[in-house]
Amino acid sequence: MRRRRLVPIALVALLATGCTPFGGSTSGTSFVSKDGTITMVAAGERNAPIEVSGQTLDGSRLDLASLRGHAVVLNVWGSWCGPCRKEAPDLQAAYAKLQPSGVGFLGIAVRDDAGSAQAMQRTFGITYPSLLDDGGNLLLALRGAASASAVPTTLVLDGQGRVAASVSGPTTTQTLVDLVGQVTG
Repeated sequence: MRRRRLVPIALVALLATGCTPFGGSTSGTSFVSKDGTITMVAAGERNAPIEVSGQTLDGSRLDLASLRGHAVVLNVWGSWCGPCRKEAPDLQAAYAKLQPSGVGFLGIAVRDDAGSAQAMQRTFGITYPSLLDDGGNLLLALRGAASASAVPTTLVLDGQGRVAASVSGPTTTQTLVDLVGQVTG
């Protein structure tokens, strides 16, 4: 009986300190950041292409289909998300390294407002486009490959626009370079 009382108390203590038992944080907007688990999807097992389009944070229109023919790194992030802020320089570095070979990059800012998302892009010098997810519709278009409760998530799409790899949680420049190499190689 005494042990049963300790579990809720321990959970409350974790939440009060800004941590969750799932490895994420609860400060600000809540999220569950995973541990960086990488999932590869064999070419024969990939689902239909991802269909995402919308207005970028700079006001232009972007359709993911326009990037077909090349691998695409698709990062789901939020300005309120600590791990997203931590990985932002790595994503920009991976973009600088991979973009000359035709690899596309696209961000999707979730549970965010345009001003906060633009401020984060300026702060971290992000030069690839991001779409603002309006009410979760863009996440729905990802067909379960990314969840609003697992931010950040990074997907690597093959040249046909199908999810070939995913990273649940923060990633690094080298991880993205290696994943894109595996997908395109």
